[in-house]
Amino acid sequence: MKKFIYATVFCLSLASCDVLKSVATDVLSIPTNEEAAGGLKDALKQGFGNGADALSVPGAFNNNNLIRILLPEDAQKVADKLRTIGMGAQVDDVIKKLNEGAENAVKTAKPIFMDAVTNMSFSDAMGVLTGGAGSATRYLKQTTTGALTESFRPKIQASLDQIGVTKHWKDLVTTYNKIPFVTKMNPDLNAHVTEKALVALFNKVEVEENLIRDNPSKRATELMKKAFAYADTKKSTQ
Repeated sequence: MKKFIYATVFCLSLASCDVLKSVATDVLSIPTNEEAAGGLKDALKQGFGNGADALSVPGAFNNNNLIRILLPEDAQKVADKLRTIGMGAQVDDVIKKLNEGAENAVKTAKPIFMDAVTNMSFSDAMGVLTGGAGSATRYLKQTTTGALTESFRPKIQASLDQIGVTKHWKDLVTTYNKIPFVTKMNPDLNAHVTEKALVALFNKVEVEENLIRDNPSKRATELMKKAFAYADTKKSTQ
């Protein structure tokens, strides 16, 4: 009888130890506030830094048909007309400069991203960490689009001015818009290129973000590994 009691107590002790180990493991797997925020910020700096770097190299826009910036849709009829009268090379040069302007503009994005990440509150960081695919990109769209637009425009303008396209384009569009019954065109090429460049940039950084979320091997720091391991446990509850 005593042996049975001792055996029972021993088994219960082992069970208790297993429970305690399980609890301890769960506690250790939950990052502190600082670890969660730090891991997310490491991921943002890595993901958005990579995205900005990839799109700022020469040819990043021009050589990629998926993101290459063309003339505004309503301006294409003008471009087509110019091609028919032997001005195709000039049209191609304008398009090339649009894309070079976008590449130069994206170079200014990284410090704006980093500033937004550095100033992110803990509550925002936790919301983004556990918010699922694309949540970090959506956060940065909300917090950086204004600053990025202001940063992009002078770079794009410099590229357009380099070949004297700005004045000639405005004059052409102004003349075209005076024709009765035509659909009016916006002569502001800068705004068009800025918008397209931002779309391409945010699409790229969302790809980088989701790589980190979906692939643990992309988590380059210990803080990232711990923070996103915790975020992984929340996927089943979303």
